[in-house]
Amino acid sequence: MDELERDADYKKQSKALVYAAFVAGLCSIVYELLIATTVSYFVGDSVTYFSLTIGMYMAAMGGGSFCSKFIGEKLVDYFLLLEILLAAIGGLSVPLLYLAYTYGGLFMPTYVVTTLLVGFLIGMEIPFLTRLMESFQSLKVNIAHILSLDYVGALIATLAFPFFLLPVFGNYLSSLILGVVNLSIVMIVFICFKSRKLALAHLIKSGLFIVFAILLLGIVLSQTLLERWDQSLFNDRIVHAEQTHYQKVIITKNEDDIRLYLNGNIQFSSVDEYRYHEALIHFPIAYKSTSVRRVLLLGAGDGLAVKQLLKYPKIDEIVLVDLDPKIVEIAKTNPHLHKLNNGSLYDERVTTIASDALVYLENNRVKFDLIVTDLPDPNNLSLTRLYSKYFYHLARQNLSDDGVFVTQATSPYYATKAFWSIVNTIESAQFKYVIPYHAQVPAFGDWGFVMAVKTHGALLENSKLTVETQFVTEETIPTMTVFPKDIVFLSAKINRLDRPVLLDYYLEGWRSHGY
Repeated sequence: MDELERDADYKKQSKALVYAAFVAGLCSIVYELLIATTVSYFVGDSVTYFSLTIGMYMAAMGGGSFCSKFIGEKLVDYFLLLEILLAAIGGLSVPLLYLAYTYGGLFMPTYVVTTLLVGFLIGMEIPFLTRLMESFQSLKVNIAHILSLDYVGALIATLAFPFFLLPVFGNYLSSLILGVVNLSIVMIVFICFKSRKLALAHLIKSGLFIVFAILLLGIVLSQTLLERWDQSLFNDRIVHAEQTHYQKVIITKNEDDIRLYLNGNIQFSSVDEYRYHEALIHFPIAYKSTSVRRVLLLGAGDGLAVKQLLKYPKIDEIVLVDLDPKIVEIAKTNPHLHKLNNGSLYDERVTTIASDALVYLENNRVKFDLIVTDLPDPNNLSLTRLYSKYFYHLARQNLSDDGVFVTQATSPYYATKAFWSIVNTIESAQFKYVIPYHAQVPAFGDWGFVMAVKTHGALLENSKLTVETQFVTEETIPTMTVFPKDIVFLSAKINRLDRPVLLDYYLEGWRSHGY
């Protein structure tokens, strides 16, 4: 090889290592995010599992960095084998977690082992790359370049994950795609370092081919595999499955029973949803002393609460604010939901806005006679902020002087402390009256709600029902405020933005009942 060829080869190899450092940083962060997101999706408590994932990841990286010193020869060969192994374990990490979830006892061991293995292998990458770059740059420049490229890759990964990978591909497919991206390091470095006559070239080519074939097969079959996996988790036939920017949406059908699940959590069953929505809507209106003209719905993108509100001809405007515009779109276009909500979202009195509920309350300047929060249960930190003292204070500010606020408040039986924490938190937001109540909804069990009013004179002494209902009546409405002694926990703490005690209450309650 003459000097020009050596110089060209030298430049190719240097660029290949630069590419490897960039892609390694990108993949390492995405693997971590994918694992943590998948676990928090299945188990809830995102703070705990993101913290655990980061902790195990970092500790394993330290172990990998330490062990890298024991490899002295055939550095390029072992680096490429390491990347093949990392692409296999990282790329298959989410499919493995999905599979393990179907076998309850294997999920947590799979999560721990996968996280530690991926972290360990990533911990070996930077020392390997730094040593490989020694023949191209000085140590000072070498370390600066490798780390800066790694961090730039990590930055791009943190932007790509929430804004592109998750909404477009979802967790499952993103994992497999990242495995293929990781393998590109092997392909490019192997080609550029071919002149060094790698001792383990045959093993590297075989490993590259096998892992690439497995990942590619997983990508091609991902839709089929996901459909089968989804169906294995539900007793009923899945008629709609979609990963939106914010959540996994599943609709199932069993004869006349239509059910909606968000991130695996049931939102309603068509058999008894009227019990839940009548309790949520008609209870506060039956007690309100003046007419309801303007209504704000926070959540409720399925259109079922709107269906109940449209029974009142005096309501002039309903503003529905839901974070996920896809839910509203599905409720409008899916034939099962459209039939169930009577096409309520097409009514001219209804305006839908895609926004975070808290942000909307902060920016709104027009008062409402009734504010209804029909939000998912507070099973993660992001949702607990929508059950905080600050949130309820904002809700109070957005009410007219004789306005009424009502919220669903999880189960007082299964999550007793969580329910009464919500009650106490609403009371702390300076509402004049706070009235907790509950109703039996077979799909959920005993379910809780809380009504609050801003000023004196906002409520009638006795309920007055003026519309047709299937469940609530003027006679039964007062009985909904009576709670048995064993589901009362008045000393529950207030839930604040900076101290979300509600999350612990909620998880503790449901887990104590085997959920």
